Amino acid sequence: MDDPLVLNLLAALTLAPATLWVLWGRPEKNTLFWGLFLVAAAGPLMICIRLVQAGWQTGFAPALWITIAGCLVVFLMLAAVTRNAHRLACLLMPYLLILSLSAAVWGGAAPETLQGEPPAWIVMHITTSVFTYVLLTLAAIAGAAVVVHESALRRKKRFRILDRLPSAADSERMELSLLLAAEAVLGLGIVSGMGLQYVLDGTVLTFDHKTLFSFLAFVVIGVLLIAHYRIGLRGRQAARIVLVGYLLITLGYPGVKFVTDILVA
Repeated sequence: MDDPLVLNLLAALTLAPATLWVLWGRPEKNTLFWGLFLVAAAGPLMICIRLVQAGWQTGFAPALWITIAGCLVVFLMLAAVTRNAHRLACLLMPYLLILSLSAAVWGGAAPETLQGEPPAWIVMHITTSVFTYVLLTLAAIAGAAVVVHESALRRKKRFRILDRLPSAADSERMELSLLLAAEAVLGLGIVSGMGLQYVLDGTVLTFDHKTLFSFLAFVVIGVLLIAHYRIGLRGRQAARIVLVGYLLITLGYPGVKFVTDILVA
């Protein structure tokens, strides 16, 4: 079975059982949880392995599959070591399922493939870019959980989804920890990108869309972290800033690839 669309759809469907379970059940960190989520991670990981075997591909669909696989792997690690982190799944899994279906639909677009084995600088830069986006995706999910809690409190309603989410305090702690990690990795990615640019053409910075959005996201996240520690910024206001940072990185990473590979292809 070598049809890319069929393989991509099958990989996307591996996320469906876990998504249905977290939406209509009450997920606990038990054997069923680990089984469903290992299956969910297996599909995207297999697609990523096939993409790497075909050459280092830089298109829109490969970027989505790498993001999905990275989010699931980091989420499972977070769930293993952090109390109640697994409860973010009810927001994370529908989002990843939508991304996987998008990757399946656009998987037929011919991606650009790097020729030969990429140098270490390129590997490091790509790795930091992907890891930053994964961490910010999970931070945005944690921020969305905070928004849901505060919306329920403001409206004095008990939303059903609250029974599946971590508490507001737990969500804020995870949001902050993920942002700190994302800021550190993003800073490393910016430095590695500057080094890569210097190796390629002798300049330190080229202000293209990706670079601009990355710098803006770094500044936005940095301001948020400083405001949190200096003036106690938190809750809904902080979550909104996290979502702005995530939007900037989305525009700079998969957004640029979507424009170049799909809209202007």
